[in-house]
Amino acid sequence: MNQLFSDRILNSKKSFIREILKVTSNKDIISFAGGLPNPISFPTSALRDAMTTVTDKNGSHIFQYATTEGYLPLREYIAKRYQIKHGLSINAEDILITSGSQQGLDLIGKVFLNKSDSILIEKPGYLGAIQALSLYEPHFHQVDLLEDGVDLDQFKTRLAQDTMKLFYSVPNFQNPTGLTYSRANRQALGLMLTHTQTVLIEDDPYGELRFFGEDLPYIQSFSNCPSILLGSFSKIVTPGMRIGWICTTHPQIMEKLIIAKQASDLHTNYFAQRVIYQYLIDNNLEEHISHIKKLYKEQCEAMVSSIHKYFPENIKVTQPEGGMFLWVTLPKYLSSLKLFELASELKVAFVPGEPFYIGEIPQNTLRLNYTNSDIQTIDKGIRRLGEAIHKLIKNTVTY
Repeated sequence: MNQLFSDRILNSKKSFIREILKVTSNKDIISFAGGLPNPISFPTSALRDAMTTVTDKNGSHIFQYATTEGYLPLREYIAKRYQIKHGLSINAEDILITSGSQQGLDLIGKVFLNKSDSILIEKPGYLGAIQALSLYEPHFHQVDLLEDGVDLDQFKTRLAQDTMKLFYSVPNFQNPTGLTYSRANRQALGLMLTHTQTVLIEDDPYGELRFFGEDLPYIQSFSNCPSILLGSFSKIVTPGMRIGWICTTHPQIMEKLIIAKQASDLHTNYFAQRVIYQYLIDNNLEEHISHIKKLYKEQCEAMVSSIHKYFPENIKVTQPEGGMFLWVTLPKYLSSLKLFELASELKVAFVPGEPFYIGEIPQNTLRLNYTNSDIQTIDKGIRRLGEAIHKLIKNTVTY
């Protein structure tokens, strides 16, 4: 059968995380593997009311085809939010509604990438972006992610070595590390990109989930390079409706993105767009987000506290200011894949760091999600993981 398939699909791997989630479907397993919002944060009752209102007001018309760009009032709402919260000159025509941010990544690949084009991503980088863009067969180049953002010297060198078509970044509470770019790092990146034709992609699914510190401007605020923002309601309302968006003030880019979306799915689920919009205008989104941030702050602090209690002292862990993830670095002589096997025996799961890298792959890193478990479960799971780490150290022979 393989001769029937395209080279691009034969060269693409299954999602490592999605495969792990199949393994962790056992209810006895405590899973820190998925990037799942806590379902108790979903405004179920308010969404049910929104569905009823939309259906009662519109009847059968709500189930008709719609425009590719997306429901105009929803696009106006998103644009106004950018204006108020970030001071950006964004209008409705700068917004394209997508089926989650993941479709946004796919459309960007369709519009910009030819086979063997060079693109720049973080190291470690978001697995979903690596998978989506891999279908277009580019050459990936990674730049180290430090505590305050990407390594600026490496970034400058990479730009000088090759023509980078795209730079993909998650500047707020990055997936997988939970790290956030500093203002100085963003400004330096913006200035460097100003002198290139590299398209800046800022993916911001977690930016609303800040529970420490102050919001920071986007990298594009410091640059005049071609730029795109990706956003989503998945982390602040519900992921199941798959409502995200692409934002760009470059009309030529938007035109090509719309053409690509027309070829992909005609338009994003219209009913879901209308329900989300009805929910937004009938409820206080800021108040809802504040409840999510309080919940996630408590869960994050609980996981960090349990790590300090149960892990050996030479284990490093990031200290996120928001978002959904922690990044753990083991001593270099330990393997997170071997740890995964031991942890599975103790009925606790995580994501080994391997799939977040391209090329040279460190073996001693892993990602933990803290948002989908209550505090008691977090403590129990981290205790089990600590037992697995101690067992791995005992079983590993070092020279």
